[in-house]
Amino acid sequence: MVVKARAHVIIEGKVQGVFYRVNAKKMADKLGLKGWIRNLPDGRVEAVFEGEKEDVKKMLSWCWVGPPNAKVTNIEVQWEEYVGEYDDFKILY
Repeated sequence: MVVKARAHVIIEGKVQGVFYRVNAKKMADKLGLKGWIRNLPDGRVEAVFEGEKEDVKKMLSWCWVGPPNAKVTNIEVQWEEYVGEYDDFKILY
C-alpha cells in the first residue's frame, strides 16, 4: 500500500550560499517529490515535500547531509496531512 505524506521542514546551519536548494531540487525530482524550497532571511532554509512517505523520509535523510559544503545543525520536521496541491518541485525566490 502506498502511503502519501507531507513534511514541512526548517533546516538550520550553513545551508545558504552552498547550493543547498539546487541540490535539494535535484534530489526531490529524482525521488518524484512535489513541493518547494526557499531561503529564509535568518539564514535557514524552509521546504515542503510531498509524495510517497518512504520517499519523503529519504529526502529528510538527504537534508541532514545536503551538498558538500553544507553543515546542517538541526532540522525541524512537522508532518502534515497530504494535500497534493503541487505539480512539481520549485525553488522559491
